[in-house]
Amino acid sequence: MFKVKIINKPITQFISDDSRKQDGAELIFNGRVRNTENGKEIIALEYEQYEGMAELELKNIAQLTCEKFPIHDLFCQHRVGIINVGEISLHVVIWSEHRKEALAAMDWFISQLKKLVPIWKWAIMTDNTRVPSECEH
Repeated sequence: MFKVKIINKPITQFISDDSRKQDGAELIFNGRVRNTENGKEIIALEYEQYEGMAELELKNIAQLTCEKFPIHDLFCQHRVGIINVGEISLHVVIWSEHRKEALAAMDWFISQLKKLVPIWKWAIMTDNTRVPSECEH
């Protein structure tokens, strides 16, 4: 099973689930806005999406991840709008029987998200200018 959402408000993290007896791994990833972009200080990132298409593509990637890797569930929230330094822009949880498949699935899912989901980000500099983010990591 997978759940994905694109939201325009602070992320409320998915709750850890102690009732999941079949899962030995609960992998949680929080992508946060750091204070630099290409070595220059920033105050925030602004994420824009192709409305309708971004969430559809995110769902497709989540489904493919669940089919490609032996994981039980994948939950994802991605923010759009202005996100200040230190705040979470991406929250992903993957549950699986073992850690190896969870780690591989997480890496693949996030790589595909960055490659295929039509979400663009802009760095907001300390002088409030807005420049395209070139971070590809």
